[in-house]
Parts: sequence; C-alpha cells; structure tokens
Amino acid sequence: MALQSMTGFSRSEGLHDTGKWVWELRSVNNKGLDVRLRLPYGFEAIEVDCKKAVASAFSRGSIQVSLQFSKEGSENLPTINPAALEAVLNAAAQLQEKIGAAPPTVDGILSIKGILEITEVDLSEEEIASRNLEVLSGLKVAISELTIARESEGKAIVAVMNDQVSKISALVTTIEADPSRTPEAIRTRLQRQLAPLLEEGNELDPQRLHQEAAYLATKADLREELDRLIAHVVAGQKLLSSNGSAGRKLDFLAQEFNRECNTICSKSNAPSVTGLGLEMKIIVDQLREQTQNLE
Repeated sequence: MALQSMTGFSRSEGLHDTGKWVWELRSVNNKGLDVRLRLPYGFEAIEVDCKKAVASAFSRGSIQVSLQFSKEGSENLPTINPAALEAVLNAAAQLQEKIGAAPPTVDGILSIKGILEITEVDLSEEEIASRNLEVLSGLKVAISELTIARESEGKAIVAVMNDQVSKISALVTTIEADPSRTPEAIRTRLQRQLAPLLEEGNELDPQRLHQEAAYLATKADLREELDRLIAHVVAGQKLLSSNGSAGRKLDFLAQEFNRECNTICSKSNAPSVTGLGLEMKIIVDQLREQTQNLE
C-alpha cells in the first residue's frame, strides 16, 4: 500500500429492501487514529464491526464515519413504557401530597427520558440481519474509496517531499565543495584580518599562524555533519518509496535534518556556508510540515 495522506473524503450509498443507506467518511490529520462514529437508531449492533473495519484499514488520522438510513415500508414509532409511566405518576402524586405541587402535564411527562421508547416495526430479525450485512458491505466500499483518496493526495505529497530531499542533497554537495572549508582559506582570512597589526611593525610567527589555522579548520570541520546529512538523504528517499505508514519516521528524520543544519550554521567559518545552512534549514522546515500530512 502506497504512502497515504491523512486527509480525504469518501461516500457510498445503496439500497436494501428495508431502505436506502448512505455512508460518508471524512479524514483529517491526527497524531494517532481517532474514529468518530455516528449511527442512526437501530444500528447499535454494528458499531463494533464498523470501528474494527476502519481500524484495520488506517493507522493514523481523525476519521468521522456517519451513516444515514431512509426507511422503505417501515418506520420507527414511539410507544409508552408502562412501568416507567407508572413510576413517574406515583412520584408526582407524592410530591403533590407533600408540597402541593401542580399536577404534571402530558408534554412534561412525555419529555422524561424512558417514558417514550422508539421501536422498529415490520422488521423481522432476519431482515435486520440482512440489512446490517448490506450496510457493512457499503462501509467497506467507502473505506476503499477513502483509501484511494488518501493515496492520491499522498502521492502528490511524496512528490513534493522527494523534491525537497533532493534540494537538501544538492546543498550538502555545495557545502562540501565550498572553498572556505580548506585550511588554506582559513589561513588567508587570518592573514587578511591580522594585516593591520603587521603593518604597524609587529611580527607574527608564520608557523604559529599555520598552527592556528589548522586548529580553527579542525574546530570548524563539518565532515561528520555532512556525512550524517548524506545518510539522512538516503534514509528519506527510502522511506518515501516505501509502502505503509511512514509519517512518524519521516517526522523524526526531519528533526535530525534540522539538528545537523543547526550544527553546520553554528560551526560555519564563512558567510557562504552559513547562508547555505540557513537555506537548507528553510527546506527542512518545509519538509517537516509535509510530514504532518502523511499517515
């Protein structure tokens, strides 16, 4: 399965002998998997199966799953619960006797939870089972369509991220070739900076100058950081061409890219390298933003 975005929408609908069903699935970014299910009255029996079906298809994202069902040839009718009604009337009579409360009204009694019960009529157990099976099949279709939508957007995101990783690789190559990183360049820069002192007649030991240049070159060496960046580029390209869920791994890798960029900027001994490091940091920030969209 190709890398997926966590954003998508799907819809499926169909007909059963008992009515028409419509599934709608909406998915947005989330750190983990959060399934929010909305079912109409009478479909409580399929709640667990619905959540299992979604969880088996996706590992990340906040997914809203809603079912609409329009009945054909049957309807939900309210009926009074006699036991609950009797209990409410007895309680009302006791209050009237003790505190002289006004008698309850019909609409007030009917508004009390448990007095009215919604019962489904004209449906046998076999019809309900058949309907639920058909509706669950429709959910699987909607899940499949959502997968396609998320993979399509994921493909576009991966293309952007591959371009960003390629730009990082090119910047690493440019930094490697920057002439300011050589001991000779550092020695020349030191000589230029110390030229005013030499003009005043002060003598500077050439051997000491060479030693200082070598020390600064060693201190500012970026070889380890550049090697790690090259390894991160290879890892990023591998993850972007992988299947399944890679969003968390790519997010961690983006943090590692950022760490090396910061080190390069702090160790840099030339404006050119600092500028390249800052340019790379901007691209890494953009890369990390994209990782937040992938499953």
